[in-house]
Amino acid sequence: MSKKQQIYRVLDANLNRLREALRVIEEYYRFIDERPAVCRRLKKLRHALVDMEGALGRSELLDNRDTAGDCFADRNRPEELVRSRGLSALLAANFKRGQEACRVIEEYAKVIGGDLAGARLSEKAKTARFALYAFEKELFGGTREKRTQKRRRRA
Repeated sequence: MSKKQQIYRVLDANLNRLREALRVIEEYYRFIDERPAVCRRLKKLRHALVDMEGALGRSELLDNRDTAGDCFADRNRPEELVRSRGLSALLAANFKRGQEACRVIEEYAKVIGGDLAGARLSEKAKTARFALYAFEKELFGGTREKRTQKRRRRA
């Protein structure tokens, strides 16, 4: 497998990871917290992934996907099996997962070629990462005391 193919595997895995994280967050605000405006913003961010995939070529991403060869595909970390710390921890984990995936996309997109497509993809991933940072702060921001009060009111 060439370096380019390996990089496409990394990009494909992280585009999927980002989409999944956004969907987990979106479902919370759709079905639990019932905030349609938040859902629309998350959905818009999730649909921006189509543009990122288009910049790379959806078929090329799929051609280089190798889930059977992924050494972690059949393993889970213990903390992934139980979410006993509640919904806030679930949301926090998925915000971090999405931010990390954006950063990986941003960095690997820079090395896929010398053309502007990689640079554009990197910039889109950076924009998405900072949107997630801002979104996380907006939804969970404030002092620890304010966040605890918010959680108590929702419980």
